[in-house]
Amino acid sequence: MIAAPYDFTHALCRAPAPSAIHGIRADGGPDPDFSGLAAEHAGYVATLRDLGLTVDVLPPLDDFPDALFTEDVALTFPEGAILLRPGASSRAGEVAHIRAALAARHPRLLEMTGPGYADGGDVLRLAERVIIGLSDRTDRAGATELAKLLETLGRRAEIAETPPGVLHFKTGCGLIDESTILAVPELASCPQFAGLEVVLTPLGENPAANILRVRDTVLVGERWLATRAMLTARGVDCRPLPTDQIAHIDAGLSCMSLRW
Repeated sequence: MIAAPYDFTHALCRAPAPSAIHGIRADGGPDPDFSGLAAEHAGYVATLRDLGLTVDVLPPLDDFPDALFTEDVALTFPEGAILLRPGASSRAGEVAHIRAALAARHPRLLEMTGPGYADGGDVLRLAERVIIGLSDRTDRAGATELAKLLETLGRRAEIAETPPGVLHFKTGCGLIDESTILAVPELASCPQFAGLEVVLTPLGENPAANILRVRDTVLVGERWLATRAMLTARGVDCRPLPTDQIAHIDAGLSCMSLRW
């Protein structure tokens, strides 16, 4: 029997390099402050450990500004890990730098071979299936190949459309519990959410959708007060975390770790 999709025991992170302030962003904008970015990352790692996970932190990679976002280059499950093919060409080299770490921690290591692309930020795990969102970083060829690799690990995959203007599928949604999704209004009618309750982000708080459920706690950006109030009113144990600097480079809470 497959455990709940958020009953994690381990996580793999990578410390941010000074070059992280030049990370990819869709709409330009100012660089993050590196000290603030490093503090947000350190607080995130400390929180995962406080929630009971064994967290290993890999050294920074200055040649790859976005390498702290380990989730985009691989998927990790108790049954094994899958090395992905990031949709941004500047991130392709990150895969080689995480291969050994994943091989040492997983019983099986599978790898996409292309020609398609897939980012981990487009992959949402549910209790009985996995949703792969098509986006600017994940194309249909990549999603199709990834679905076959997931099947090898005993995971059924479905392919969804990511709304225009949403970077990754999980930029616009996150798991509250096994039967409930927090989503931006643009994903309210996502066919792959059939059978689930979809709770919409409050007005003006679309970026809050990238929550991260870890065991019995939901991590949420601390600035999203209405979202936190809504989740708390539903009986959800919320843990607010600062994400202001990370948001400058189009990232959120799920991006900064691989979890299994």
